[in-house]
Amino acid sequence: MKAKLSAISIVRPVNFFITVASVFVAALISSPEKIPILNVLLAALSAGFTASAGNIINDIFDLELDKINRPTRPLPSGILTINEAYILFLICFVISGILVVSIGQIVMIIVLLSHLLLFLYSKYLKRIPLVGNITVAFLTGLVFVFGGVVVENPSTAIIPALFAFLINLIRELVKDMQDVEGDRAAGVITFPIKFGFQKTKYLITFITLILIPFTLYPFITQLYEIEYFVVVMVMVNSLLVFILKKLFEDDSIKNLNKMSNLLKLNMIFGLIAIYLGV
Repeated sequence: MKAKLSAISIVRPVNFFITVASVFVAALISSPEKIPILNVLLAALSAGFTASAGNIINDIFDLELDKINRPTRPLPSGILTINEAYILFLICFVISGILVVSIGQIVMIIVLLSHLLLFLYSKYLKRIPLVGNITVAFLTGLVFVFGGVVVENPSTAIIPALFAFLINLIRELVKDMQDVEGDRAAGVITFPIKFGFQKTKYLITFITLILIPFTLYPFITQLYEIEYFVVVMVMVNSLLVFILKKLFEDDSIKNLNKMSNLLKLNMIFGLIAIYLGV
C-alpha cells in the first residue's frame, strides 16, 4: 500500500499546486472587480490536472530514458505499471475537461490545446533541440493567460506569462543538462548534447540577461507596487544570479538537480511578488 501511495509522485504534486496557484494569481491580477471564484477554482483545478496528465504521458514515453536518468521514479522503479499510468493519465485528462465544460468555449479550447501540445512534446518535440524546451515554457506561460481568459481579461496576464516563459525556458535547459547521459543513450538530441554544456550555459546567461531587466518593467511603468519590486530584487533576481554562478562552477548532476529545484522555488517567489505587487 505504501509503495502504491508513493506512485502519486508521477502526477508531480508540487507542479500541480504551482499550476493551480498560477491560475488564481493570474485571475486576481486580471480582474479589477470581484473574481468569479467558482469558475476560477474549476479552471485552476483543470489546469492542475492538465499538467498532471502531461507529466504522466511524458513519463510513459520516457520510460527507457528514465531507467538511466531517474531510476527511482514510479515507472522505471516498477512501483507503477504502464497500464496503471495510462489509467491515471485518462483520469486526469477526463477530469480536466469536465471541470471547465460549463465555463466557456475558449477555456475548453485552451485545455484541449494544452493536452495536444503536451502529447506532441512527449512523443516528438522534446527530441528537437530547443523546440521541446520552448513548448514547455510556452505552456507554462499559457497558464497565466488561461487565468486571465477565465475572468475575460487576458491582456493583464501577459507580463507574468512572459516571466514564466523565460524562467521555465532556463529550467528546461538545466533539466536537459541533467539528462544528458540517458538522452544520449536513447539517441535523443537535446541542445546540451548537440552544442555542449558551455554553449548551453551561454544561452542560459543570455535568457537570464533578458529576464532580469524585464522584471523591472512592471515597477518602472507603475503596473506593480513597491512590494513587487522588493521581492523581485531581494529574492527572484538574486536567486537567478546565484543559480547562474553555480551553473558555471559545477557540472555535476547533483548540482544541476539543485539548481533545477531552485528555479522551481524561484517561480513561487515570482508568484508571491506579483500577488503582493498588484
